[in-house]
Amino acid sequence: MGSTNKTIFGSMLYPSLFVLILWGIKGYEIAFDISLAEFGLYPRSLKGTIGIVTAPLLHGSLKHLLANTFPLLILGTLCFYFYRSIAFQIFFWVYLTTNIWVWTAARESYHIGASGIIYGFESFLFFSGIFRKDTKLLAISLLVVFLYGSTVWGVLPLQKGVSWESHLLGAVSGLIIAYSFRKEGPQRKKYEFEEEEEVDKLAIFEEAVILEEIENNQTSTAEDIVINIEYKPTNRTSEN
Repeated sequence: MGSTNKTIFGSMLYPSLFVLILWGIKGYEIAFDISLAEFGLYPRSLKGTIGIVTAPLLHGSLKHLLANTFPLLILGTLCFYFYRSIAFQIFFWVYLTTNIWVWTAARESYHIGASGIIYGFESFLFFSGIFRKDTKLLAISLLVVFLYGSTVWGVLPLQKGVSWESHLLGAVSGLIIAYSFRKEGPQRKKYEFEEEEEVDKLAIFEEAVILEEIENNQTSTAEDIVINIEYKPTNRTSEN
């Protein structure tokens, strides 16, 4: 029990640190009565490239930040708990690919907020369970649908002032990353009967290959056998 608790708290550590950074930045803006929105991501602009790194760290209001805080904590903890060995890679690639694509394809406006990362985590957790065909991870996929299924509408341009492009491209990046990393991290446990079945299939395949080779070379093989059997040289001595 103690080990499990330690693992859970360890999984919460990095998502919590990230969220603390977001709140620290917002606190700085409030304390000095400034806005750092100019460091957001502005598509296809040289100045806006800095937003590829900084945009997810900035939020327009406390309400905006609060709306992103709990999904980041929950989904981030799920990623670090169930995908510990690749969690940092997941975070890095979701963060980077989402923002690069937004810079490349989104409408011309300052895009800020961590919701693209949230959609990337959602998509990764959902599709990763499907690709891996693992019962436990599929349960996580269903949990994500239960908790955040309604956010699917966020990928459509239905709400003014919302970066639906970040949501959509974050979801796409999560899907691609889930597929790319499907053979890394936790894998579905194979039971003994499945391993025996694979061995049987391999044996059947090898037998089929051997039979095919024999069939293809049947004529020459048969001749060789006849020659080897019928050719019996005798030792003859010369008599004077």
